[in-house]
Order: sequence, then structure tokens, then C-alpha cells
Amino acid sequence: MKQTVLFCTGCSGSGKSFFINNYLPTGLFYNLKSATTRKIRPGEQDGKNYYFQDEDYFSNNSFVTYLWVNEFVWEPGQPKWLYGVPEFEVLNNLGKNFVYDVIEPKYARQMIDWFKSKNFHKSYNFRTIYFLPPDNNWSIVQSRKNMPNDVRVRENNTCLPKDFLNAGLQINFWTKCSAQETIIPIQLKRFINNVARNNR
Repeated sequence: MKQTVLFCTGCSGSGKSFFINNYLPTGLFYNLKSATTRKIRPGEQDGKNYYFQDEDYFSNNSFVTYLWVNEFVWEPGQPKWLYGVPEFEVLNNLGKNFVYDVIEPKYARQMIDWFKSKNFHKSYNFRTIYFLPPDNNWSIVQSRKNMPNDVRVRENNTCLPKDFLNAGLQINFWTKCSAQETIIPIQLKRFINNVARNNR
């Protein structure tokens, strides 16, 4: 029986984490954690939300996905905003269903290609959810107002239908998810129920 890799793709503030924490049955999917060079935020825990590391860590370890999100505005002397799922994070949890929270579809493609390179793809199905953009991202802007170039970086790291085409990915499901408005299509509910039924 195949397990599932579920990609939750959408721009910042589109409700990916809200969906994972509130609508996926507890224990059904292992939430893949990324390493990152960004500073830890209030309420976050190293090893629970992210693996908080320095740039050398990214140079000396193997990754399933590798994201340098501020590359196009980076200048020498500035910190690099690096993210990536370390190989050990997947290898230590093979045989589980995975969920991966990521903005750009091209990084979902990186993960699929990694699974194929290791010949693990035969044991997994890959499905993608597109989270529709939020109506108002004011709270996101406010929470990151002290991060230089954040608005420019988020504008460059897009999640649009054309980005799925460029990555060779199909949108299997769509949703709009927030505490104020949640729309989860019946097809997505059925899919989650089927995964749960197959993992009893």
C-alpha cells in the first residue's frame, strides 16, 4: 500500500499551517520540518517548528529541497534566507505519510525529483493542494515589518497557477483556509478520509 506526500502550496498567509493544524487528523501525516537560517520567532521551538541553523549547515549537509528565497536581492555581507528539508528528516520517517508546507511549486518538484532519485517514489503518491491567496495580508506584513526586503521577497516567491505549470505539477485540490473563512471541497475531504481509512 502506497503512502502519500501531500504538498500544501500557497503564498504567505494563505492558511497552509492553519489547515495542517486544524483539518488533518492527528498523526495521519508527518509534518516535514525545514532547516532555516532565519532567526527564531516568539513561540517557536528549535526542532519542533524548524531546525534553526547557520549558513555553514546548508553547505555541509544534504537536502531534499533547497530554497534561497532572497537570492535576487542579496548582497555580500547580508544574511542569506535559506530554507530546506534535510535528508535525514525524510529518511528517518520513511513509511509515513508526509505533509510539506511550501510556498512555491518548484520546491515540491524538487522533493518529487529527490524521491525518484532514491527510488522511493514507487512507495508514494504525490498530491498537491493550492491554497487561494488571502483577501488581506496586512497581519503578515505587520509581523515582518522589521525584515528588510521582506515584501519584495514575498512578491518574487509566488504561487500562481502558472508556477504549477512551470514545475510540471498538477493542482489536485484547492482550498481557502483561515479562522475567518474556510472552504474545503468535498473531494479534498474524501481524499483525507481515504488516506485515513487505508492507514488503519
